[in-house]
Amino acid sequence: MDRTVIAYVIYLLVSVALTIWVARTLSRNGRVFLADVLHGNDRLADAVNHLLVVGFYLVNLGFVALYLSGDATIDDTRGIFEALSTKLGVVLLVLGVMHLGNVYVLNRIRRRGMLEREQVPPVAPQDWVAPSAGA
Repeated sequence: MDRTVIAYVIYLLVSVALTIWVARTLSRNGRVFLADVLHGNDRLADAVNHLLVVGFYLVNLGFVALYLSGDATIDDTRGIFEALSTKLGVVLLVLGVMHLGNVYVLNRIRRRGMLEREQVPPVAPQDWVAPSAGA
C-alpha cells in the first residue's frame, strides 16, 4: 500500500476521533453553562447545545476533508510522521479556535443576560421622592 494512502487513513481516523471527542466534551460540559445563560430553560439549553454540536461537526469535519489532500508524495516512514504532525497540528488548532469562539459567544450572551437581570429592581418602587432643593 502506498505510504501516502496510509498517512491519509491515519489522518482521517485520528482527526475524526479528535473531533468527536472534543464535540462530546463540549456538549456535556457546555450544557450546564447554556442552562445558566438561558435562565434555567433546560429544553432550550438542550436544543441550542445540539445545534452547536451539529455546527461544530459540520465545520470541523468539513475542514478535515478539505485539508486531506497533500502536495507531495510520502516516500518513507519519517515522511508519514511529518505529514501527520503538520496536518493533525492544524486540525487541533482549528478545534481550539472553534472552542474559544463558542466560549466567547456564549460568554457574551451570558454577560448580556446578567446585565438585564441587574437592571430589574429586586423590589418594586414603594414611593416617589422629590429631588432636594440643594441638588
